Amino acid sequence: MIPFSVKALCAAVGGTMLQSTDAAVTGVSTDSRTVTEGQLFIPLVGEKFDGHAYLHAALEKGAVGCLCEQAPETLLPGKFYIRVADTMLALKALASWYRSQFDIPVVEISGSAGKTTTKEMIAAVLSQHYPTLKTEANYNNFIGTPQTLLRLEQYHRAAVIETGLDHFGDLIYMGEMVRPTVAVLTNIGDAHIENLGNTREGTLRAKSEIFENLQPGGLAVLCGDDALLNTLKLPFPTLRCGKSEGCNVRVTDIVDRGIEGIDCTVTTEKNSYRLSVPSPGEYMIYSASMAAAIGEYLGLSREEIVAGVAAYQSTGSRMRRIRLSEGRMVIDDCYNANPQAMEAALRILANTHSKRRVAILGDMGELGAVSENAHRRVGELTAELGLTAVVAIGPKSAAVAANAKGEVYHFDTVEAALPTVKKLLVADTVMLVKASHAMEFGSIVKELEQL
Repeated sequence: MIPFSVKALCAAVGGTMLQSTDAAVTGVSTDSRTVTEGQLFIPLVGEKFDGHAYLHAALEKGAVGCLCEQAPETLLPGKFYIRVADTMLALKALASWYRSQFDIPVVEISGSAGKTTTKEMIAAVLSQHYPTLKTEANYNNFIGTPQTLLRLEQYHRAAVIETGLDHFGDLIYMGEMVRPTVAVLTNIGDAHIENLGNTREGTLRAKSEIFENLQPGGLAVLCGDDALLNTLKLPFPTLRCGKSEGCNVRVTDIVDRGIEGIDCTVTTEKNSYRLSVPSPGEYMIYSASMAAAIGEYLGLSREEIVAGVAAYQSTGSRMRRIRLSEGRMVIDDCYNANPQAMEAALRILANTHSKRRVAILGDMGELGAVSENAHRRVGELTAELGLTAVVAIGPKSAAVAANAKGEVYHFDTVEAALPTVKKLLVADTVMLVKASHAMEFGSIVKELEQL
């Protein structure tokens, strides 16, 4: 972060100075446990917590000052205090002001699935030419987004920001901070659909809010193979990436290398790129083609674009391949799950050249009215793909087990399922582990890694 004065901070958040100092702010923290010297502490307030209870502790630990919604009874000497009406809105205002200090390309990404993959791919490409800031992990909400923007440094020449949503208006809220010069929508699916009117049309409306803050002269980048995204008529230059003939960034000559990755040719109106993606799944062509198109738009060379795609690395529990002895492999894809991502992962599993292909599947959350059919369809797909065994975990996943075939198990909890899961990971087995984040399937992966 570029240091700024207490006076500038107070103006940025529209606050009232209760006590001032000459200290410069060199960072921002919302967690008193990790606050460091020179940082501003912002106590957030939620339904079950109030960061104001930790003001004193954060300041004693080294924070140079704080924002607060009410004045503390005692003000520590040598620390600044700024009163604001709402600390969450003040965090937003600060991030928005700080973002305005940077005249650089900013790519904002949203979509029902593949946001983090696409963010990592675009950042891998842009980093070949520009020092690039990117959203860490999936800190893509009302707290993570401003914290990401506040990590911008003078040397950064581009930023790639991932934004998620749960409700209508979320992307407008975050877009007012991000103010993208390039806005990307990966697809429209069923994630969070219960909060968006239980229809994909509702999801489309919510995701389209990303364009509300796309800057004048900005670029829209869409999946050109998504039927709902193809209904959008935007007042911006638009690149549609995909296999369809209507795409102006066209993907052809796809070669599936199984668990090792996928190759394809991406052709734009200006150039053609032969790309090698080091991660499995045909869906990777979309993040790769979007990254190539944006890289070209921002002036990267063919060599930089090709090298950037090849340098892509999956993050966290997203298609992480764990190779064990005796030809065993665990595909850790348990960060999250929705129907479209579940289908893609199962097809990757089915496409592996292994004697035994086993799926460990859990509940998919926030699907509302489509939940029963979505879980049933997953079970039917496992049967169509001819998997060796299926272990379904969780109450919603009973529908998966009921529609799967062959060696099928259902358990209510991860703990109950673990002995069977371990027993199934024998020699020459590839095992997919996937569920919504709330199922905490990471504990399964940890157990399997120790085998």
